[in-house]
Amino acid sequence: MTDATDATAEAADVTARYRETDEERLLTFDREGRTAAVAQNIEGYAMLKVRTAADGDELERYYGFDMALDHAAELLDVRPAELPVPDLAEDMGM
Repeated sequence: MTDATDATAEAADVTARYRETDEERLLTFDREGRTAAVAQNIEGYAMLKVRTAADGDELERYYGFDMALDHAAELLDVRPAELPVPDLAEDMGM
């Protein structure tokens, strides 16, 4: 059985994991030991926070999902189009 609040996706050498906690929706990326995370409140209406990891330091906030993904891709040294996004995370952002 698949959890409706947990999903993964892979592309090239990037692994993405989406999960929900009691407070946040989290999309984390891992590439060759580098990590980046995009977080949003559980209600799904607040700005997106880009962090170094799910529990890492907040680096910036964005309204748009595309801008948050651009920043995450920069942290991983890949193009934004190379980031896999699980279906459950596609509606993140305002």
